[in-house]
Amino acid sequence: MGLIKHIAAPIRRLVRFPLFQLAVVVALILWLQAADENSVPGHVFSGLDKLVDATVQLFSAIFNVRAFTKSWLTSGFWIGYVYIACLLILFLARSAVGFVVDLVGRYNAFWLRNAIARERGIAAYRAWVPFEKIRPPNIPQETWE
Repeated sequence: MGLIKHIAAPIRRLVRFPLFQLAVVVALILWLQAADENSVPGHVFSGLDKLVDATVQLFSAIFNVRAFTKSWLTSGFWIGYVYIACLLILFLARSAVGFVVDLVGRYNAFWLRNAIARERGIAAYRAWVPFEKIRPPNIPQETWE
């Protein structure tokens, strides 16, 4: 697992960069816009378009919105809604992967129980280290635990 984390570190660093995330969101919006209206991405685009239009209309009812501000609001809400949708999808994917890892570890599928336990043991040890720093020297570790 440590080797995989070392290999994936540059990719994770790039994916966490906000400008890269913005570029991905804008590319996703352009991809949705270019889709056929009868396809699933086309329906997603239509739904998002209605949501963005309703939000801009809500702001138009509250504030005085002219053409320049309306275009900025439309672009901003498009980017915001797609970004939130991507975050939600990534959260659900991460939860699903965690569930699958727990399931694999519980039933020892693919004989990965030892690797999972070793990785979780390292995480548990790292969580214990701060408590070890505050343990008084006159109290033995067995009593402290």
